[in-house]
Amino acid sequence: MDTSIPIYLQISQFIENEVISNRLTAEDKVPSMNEFSKSMNVNPATAGKGLNELVDQGILYKKRGLGMFVTAEAKSIILNKRRKQFEEKILPDFVEEAKQLNISKEELIQWR
Repeated sequence: MDTSIPIYLQISQFIENEVISNRLTAEDKVPSMNEFSKSMNVNPATAGKGLNELVDQGILYKKRGLGMFVTAEAKSIILNKRRKQFEEKILPDFVEEAKQLNISKEELIQWR
């Protein structure tokens, strides 16, 4: 567990990672708040906050009395969100560091 990231966000990221790696797909049921609470040894409200974040983003939806499920659009939503984060937060620092180290675009492409 990464202590620099709030637990509820770690739960959200776990579900997102399961979706983008195709371990969870559209209409799959995700673990409940209580299951996350027990497995991560956290308060159910904390687990619920992580799951509700995903509901708010359209990645999960609730079926009353049955639990939470992956939406058909989940993977697309996550990929778009993460690409935007990559472009806005990671890439600028990466490009600046490469410039400072005199690493050419061709070298970067070769490292791929």
